[in-house]
Amino acid sequence: MATEYVKLFSPIKIGAVEVPNRIAMMPMGVFSPRLMNLKCGAYTKEGADYYIERAKGGTGLIITGLISVIPNMPYMNPLLAPEAFVEEMRYLTDGVHSYGAKIFVQLTAMNGRAAHLNNERDWEMLPAPAPIQNVWDPTLKNRGMSVEEIGVYVNNFGEAARLVKEAGGDGVEIHAVHEGYLLDQFAISFFNNRTDEYGGSLENRLRFAKEIVGSIKAACGKDFPVSLRYSVRSYVKDFNRGALPGEEFKEKGRDLDESLQAAKLLQEYGYDMLNCDNGSYDSWYWAHPPMYMPKACNLEDVAKIKEVVDIPVVCAGRFDEPEVAEMAIADGRIDMMGMGRPLLADPNFAHKVQNGKLDEVRPCISCHQGCLGRIFQGKDISCAVNPACGREKSYALQPALNKKKVLVIGGGLGGMEAARVSVLRGHEVDLYEKTDELGGVFVAAATPDFKDDDKRLLAWYVKQMNDLPIDVHMNSEVTASMVSDYDEVFVATGATERRLSTPGFDTANVTYAIDTLRFTEVKGDNVMIVGGGLTGCEIAYLLGREGKKVTLVEMTDTILNAYGLSAANYNMLMELMDYYKVKIIKNAAVESYSEGKAIVIETIKNYPNVANRAKMLYAVGPNGVPKKHKILADHIVVSVGYTPNDSLYEEIKADNVYLIGDAKQPTNVMDAIWEAYEIAKDI
Repeated sequence: MATEYVKLFSPIKIGAVEVPNRIAMMPMGVFSPRLMNLKCGAYTKEGADYYIERAKGGTGLIITGLISVIPNMPYMNPLLAPEAFVEEMRYLTDGVHSYGAKIFVQLTAMNGRAAHLNNERDWEMLPAPAPIQNVWDPTLKNRGMSVEEIGVYVNNFGEAARLVKEAGGDGVEIHAVHEGYLLDQFAISFFNNRTDEYGGSLENRLRFAKEIVGSIKAACGKDFPVSLRYSVRSYVKDFNRGALPGEEFKEKGRDLDESLQAAKLLQEYGYDMLNCDNGSYDSWYWAHPPMYMPKACNLEDVAKIKEVVDIPVVCAGRFDEPEVAEMAIADGRIDMMGMGRPLLADPNFAHKVQNGKLDEVRPCISCHQGCLGRIFQGKDISCAVNPACGREKSYALQPALNKKKVLVIGGGLGGMEAARVSVLRGHEVDLYEKTDELGGVFVAAATPDFKDDDKRLLAWYVKQMNDLPIDVHMNSEVTASMVSDYDEVFVATGATERRLSTPGFDTANVTYAIDTLRFTEVKGDNVMIVGGGLTGCEIAYLLGREGKKVTLVEMTDTILNAYGLSAANYNMLMELMDYYKVKIIKNAAVESYSEGKAIVIETIKNYPNVANRAKMLYAVGPNGVPKKHKILADHIVVSVGYTPNDSLYEEIKADNVYLIGDAKQPTNVMDAIWEAYEIAKDI
């Protein structure tokens, strides 16, 4: 098949196993009861179908999410029911092989200090190398492991790998000298204060990892490939504090010099591949990079590893640009392109790229809402822009039995998704958009330079509207009289920015979020942001990066209180605002603004409507006067949410009329796309 990406689609050998191309699916946790048989650690058919779909789409190597080998862990463990594990895993391995791909199963020693210690069993089951503060609750300490326990873990890795091989797996990946998990804590002196043979020198700190690969090779033979998930650099400033790209700091985790030494030792110990990225739980946004991270953010560091080892090296981390991967592989800087979230967004990525259809790839927007965010909510892994991810069979689109006329009112993301899904099922679709552009408020949201993938998603949707047989009517407003001609109606009329009646907010240098992002050049050195939601904080970061003195005023006691916001995204944006010296005042509101000065008043009780100051209770100083601050502000940006545009729906609502997206409840991209998909797939 002709392709301009010759190296990317060339085969590669990992140990004795040949993989058909250089695209590897990165491991992402899949351990809900619907997707994994927790009694034995094997994937259910639905869980297996999730991986098989990516193999079907052309991915050369599938690396599964983690499966535990912890001795006392009563779930997710193949050693609990070996026969059941082998039998049930064959559906997955056979399915992946049927499309010519290879599959490695990731085995884990779990979290160490990154474990949630909810009860006594967790404390006993999830030790660290030595007593050390917990990531999630620094007032707690994980207990330390004994040498005898380490020996049991080592044996369990070997036995679990043998079961993977028996089940048809092509190799295993060890999780991990990576991301601050248990084996990484052993490998890093900042976390490992042991004084026995598993602490001290680098060789001692890597002894656990050495014994694991030795155990696997003894159980499975020297030709059975063993990959290691490996973080090149930790980017750790201190416990629970990560470093930003380009920031000067003292590395307390693994620095590049030690990483190069470690990589050479790991190859010497018998590992057949290093699957690389960066970061730790203390710098989580390196291992799970949000949109604020540059593309291919780990490539430069990972390429240094390839200079000192001969085994294949994979690079992961916002790495979805095939031209960058092609060049890096051709130059011998890496061997494989590692992708996680982009393959959730579009399982057919590889085939589309190979066939020269890059503009048809549905992009990942690095939001983490459908993947990492859902995992931490105890839900199934999925994807904000691909609702069928993780439920490939049950959410597959089926031809409609009765073809209908469908009206979609509004051309935002939700409206376009409703139109796309409806027409794919065979319905006749008209989409009406009252403005001259598609995308709704998402057009403004995609404006910042770190939102290029948002722009790509918008372009993808517009292309769907153009390529599919959808009759799109621009600059056309729907009236109630038009609705009776249709069998099904989606009302996706969006939302309007909420305005404040604060004295002085009617001046030219007070702008609202959408106009600011799209059209406004913010002048002056001193800027105030009113509203500490996601949009307000992103604008604060943007302006702080320009060198402006930014003050953010939030009425409640928390900022970034966005539902579904991943810890990686939250932590990095908070670090960025701190780095660019954004001053944050919480439990406060702007009382008035004039002559370049804002009067900010602190409150002890908050109400949604800032203008209704009569209901406010004020924080007072010792003389009983409310605490007020006079703050310089050459420009004020207001970002205080949206009000649904639901008046048309209220006029036409009926059983066949569906209110979706921001018109129903202003929320996020995932909710808008999912709601539209879920309704349209069944009408």
